[in-house]
Amino acid sequence: MKRIKIKHVLSSDGKELIGQRITVKGWVRAFRSNRFIQINDGSCLANIQAVIDFEKYDGDIIKQITTAAAVSVSGLLIASIGSEQSLELQVEEIEILGAAHPDDVQKTILQPKKHSLELLREQAHLRFRTNTFSAVFRIRHAVAYAIHHYFHSNGFFYLHTPIITGSDAEGAGEMFRVSTLDPKSPPLNEAGEVDYKQDFFGKPVNLTVSGQLEAELAALALGQVYTFGPTFRAENSNTSRHLAEFWMIEPEVAFNDLTDNMDLTEDFLKYLCSFVVENCKEDLSFLNLREQQEQSQKPLNERNELSLVERLTFVIENPFKRLTYSEAIEVLLNSNHHKKKKFQYPIAWGIDLQSEHERYLVEKEFKCPVILSNYPAEIKAFYMRQNDDNKTVAAMDVLFPGIGEIVGGSQREERYDVLLEKCKAFKIPEEELWWYLQTRKLGTVPHAGFGLGFERMIMFVTGMTNIRDVIPFPRTPLNASF
Repeated sequence: MKRIKIKHVLSSDGKELIGQRITVKGWVRAFRSNRFIQINDGSCLANIQAVIDFEKYDGDIIKQITTAAAVSVSGLLIASIGSEQSLELQVEEIEILGAAHPDDVQKTILQPKKHSLELLREQAHLRFRTNTFSAVFRIRHAVAYAIHHYFHSNGFFYLHTPIITGSDAEGAGEMFRVSTLDPKSPPLNEAGEVDYKQDFFGKPVNLTVSGQLEAELAALALGQVYTFGPTFRAENSNTSRHLAEFWMIEPEVAFNDLTDNMDLTEDFLKYLCSFVVENCKEDLSFLNLREQQEQSQKPLNERNELSLVERLTFVIENPFKRLTYSEAIEVLLNSNHHKKKKFQYPIAWGIDLQSEHERYLVEKEFKCPVILSNYPAEIKAFYMRQNDDNKTVAAMDVLFPGIGEIVGGSQREERYDVLLEKCKAFKIPEEELWWYLQTRKLGTVPHAGFGLGFERMIMFVTGMTNIRDVIPFPRTPLNASF
């Protein structure tokens, strides 16, 4: 018989299968009383219960029905008389597809007990089989699908930007070098420096930190494009919010100004949250309960004010509050939180806001998502459009509850002379970005875009608090396992 996924069997459509003989395949989550087998195939969070009459089967078969074993089970699907499930499968045939030896299971996270997230990270090759991580990665897939669906439905074109690049879009210099030269004895030039003219690309190249600059080029011909791909930062940061390899979504739109950019961002983020709420109910409910159980173990003053589901609803239902960076600084300076010295980091015009400041604005002051705009030029990238005050740029950040900044964007500097001066100020050689500058002399137009860190978004919609837990195999300093 053809295999049927457990998700389909347990769905409302699955009721049509009652009384029919079906086949399911999956991994044993539990086997109790030598009678009841809990099987999961990854298609959904729930298991299906298969009931076996062990007296009809060879003892060696029964011994192999252990936690983590892969099985194929065929039998009659019936309505269950048990209270924990509505359907169950009466086993007529069972095949062990892959045995799981109990001694080996005991050495892994597959043993049926609670494990720390740190231990689960150490066994990332197996953590997909846990309820928590199967839920997280099904939601990750759903959000990736929603991103493509949103942009396609709104007339955007998906652009694959290069992973290997000769430019630093952010100007931060924290990039991974790509080279085929012998690291032990690289060729040297007359100055005694590494001669990159003999390297594969004939010059120094790196892994990209952003697809934005290339996306701008396409937007100036196709109107509106988006990238969705891996990006890399060689930042020696071991925090719960940073990865060396992560995924970015970066739309760029010709003829958009900063206000248009904010409108697009708000609509996009609301759509993603709505998609998860509407299409990931089972996994979201599980993660919501998991978070509530974790929160109950914390002191009252450290607990989230809103549950996971409430935070998603909070974003969907509330218009985003918009204010300038300067206005936000005034709000923070005048806050009781500041006056009572509860902020860890100082507040003054010109600082790069810390997560505690951003979360205060969202969670305490305005109680809704916040978009800050017009940041000091000194703390933002060279490509952001200079405002008329010559102090600020047309930048924007979107702040979410529980996470702080989730999106950064700007109107791009479309004026050739101004952009050239910005490159000089940021010590970016003109010859390095000649192609980018040239677009400002060939039919330049106002345009804008933003970047959404995919893993930051997945943290928000799953309630996971460490970014290492929302990407299959995290890359962090001193860690490139699996």
